[in-house]
Amino acid sequence: MMGWVNGTGNLLPFVGMVMAMLTQSGSMVVIKVAMADGMNKYVMVVYSMALSSFLLLPFVLFLHRSERPPLTFPTLCSFFLLALFGSSAQIMAYVGIELSSPTLASAMLNLIPAFTFVLALIFRMEEVHWRQFSSQAKVLGTIVSIAGAFVVILYKGPPIFKTHLSYPSNQVLFSPQLNWILGGIFCVGDSFLCSMWYIYQASVAKKYPAVTVIVFFQILFSTIQSAVFALIAVRDPREWKLKFDMGLIAILYQAIAATLIRYILCTWCVHRAGPLFCAMFKPVGIIFTVFMGAIFLGDDFSLGSLIGAVIIVVGFYAVLWGKSREENKIERGVKNLESSCHNVPLLQNTELNI
Repeated sequence: MMGWVNGTGNLLPFVGMVMAMLTQSGSMVVIKVAMADGMNKYVMVVYSMALSSFLLLPFVLFLHRSERPPLTFPTLCSFFLLALFGSSAQIMAYVGIELSSPTLASAMLNLIPAFTFVLALIFRMEEVHWRQFSSQAKVLGTIVSIAGAFVVILYKGPPIFKTHLSYPSNQVLFSPQLNWILGGIFCVGDSFLCSMWYIYQASVAKKYPAVTVIVFFQILFSTIQSAVFALIAVRDPREWKLKFDMGLIAILYQAIAATLIRYILCTWCVHRAGPLFCAMFKPVGIIFTVFMGAIFLGDDFSLGSLIGAVIIVVGFYAVLWGKSREENKIERGVKNLESSCHNVPLLQNTELNI
């Protein structure tokens, strides 16, 4: 696989998606601690999005202004829809994390490859040739990745090591088991909306390739959308007051790392490598989250988590192997076409000279 990464120029998207998954895993742990400390999840979304918009504004105003395509009303509408997918997914993720755990939320994100693969087939962005090993590897690898995610959830097994630190959730709606199920449902909704974001992001990036502008308007519109929702859902003015506590740290981390940096990385990687390639990095995120949860939240690291992580990695590399086979075929076809185009004029010139 590394040969494919280096050979086709996908090394930078590979590194970019690994960094994006690291920031996302750290985000899940940070927001879990902040919500346990009393920070409102909806308010945290608004403040983090607003701060990200403010930080990104100078780059939009001064970088590559002459090279940007003109902004039209349909383009702004596409940014607004893209932001709606992103903000809705983020709110669902926050609710799911509060009701369950970062490990469950990260595990359910592994549904994104399946959703993205199906949506890519529907929109004719991907093709499946059942007799080819590459297509079989992509399909089976996606299924294996999802199966590994559910192993992490459903089979804990004996703990490999235990920690004594614990951050219980303030949100107790029903029984712990029902909260876990509801949290999983919200995380499934987050995964589906993220898949829609990946698919639509690829379409928008082709029409408007200025990544910084796309990210800025996504975050700006997400701020407006989440603010409207939060004003309806959070009526207590005291919930909007910021303090020098874990909530403020979470907002800063969300704004700078989890939102600004991750949005730029994901948008650029989708533009360079395609939506399915980027979505398949979600299985790596669960591995990061399991270790971070064990270290910073006191979550026990169990045998089931280890087995599930191994299964996820197997499926992850199976899909990348399938995509590498397909891209190698495309590259060989392009080279053969170019060589035949170069040879035709030479033959014609020889005939003319004769």
